[in-house]
Amino acid sequence: MTAVTQQAPSDSMPEQIVRAAAHVAAGGLLALPTDTVYGLGVRADDADAVSRLLAVKGRGRAMPPPVLIASASQLDGVVACAPEPARALMEAFWPGALTLVLDAAPGLDWDLGETGGTIAVRMPDHPLALAVLHATGPMAVTSANATGRPPATDAAGVRAAFPGRVVDAGDAGAEGPTAADILLLDGGPTPGAVPSTIVSLAGTGVGAPEVLREGVISRAQLEGAGA
Repeated sequence: MTAVTQQAPSDSMPEQIVRAAAHVAAGGLLALPTDTVYGLGVRADDADAVSRLLAVKGRGRAMPPPVLIASASQLDGVVACAPEPARALMEAFWPGALTLVLDAAPGLDWDLGETGGTIAVRMPDHPLALAVLHATGPMAVTSANATGRPPATDAAGVRAAFPGRVVDAGDAGAEGPTAADILLLDGGPTPGAVPSTIVSLAGTGVGAPEVLREGVISRAQLEGAGA
């Protein structure tokens, strides 16, 4: 299994972050806020957990989830390389609402679905998400909703999307989540339902970046950064 960059939860971390990291390490599903919408995620290197994530979403392997990271250093061993245009976009928009599709590292053994040898990566601009990702390492994260339904932008939306399955990480009285539970890290409302912008720089002999989806970051902003 390809190693991931992570740090052990420490006494200095808030209890909710420690609980969230432990749940993810045990293969559990975590609902967490990002700078776009709430996400539902698992450790990216845990194939069984990724399979459960896709099942909960009602999504097939043809739609693999993107991977969220806490820093560019977590891309080591995950992507084959970050070409100069990708580095320029990272410098301009990370952390932020930009997902980059890059060639996966040749030795990467993660099973995210039918990726075609690529991997979609993003560094979100949200303190709780980044704290979790520092503790867990890269996570496969998709929007916290059933496929075809609107994404959740607050904790109530997450609970409504997965009735009876959500346990609040901040509930001091909780006995702890089971493997079947979705642990919820409530960070308040997120900015809105507009998703991240997706740009592909995958493929041999990378040329101009290809915008696959225009979201929070506009084409004009991308062009302003030299993309």
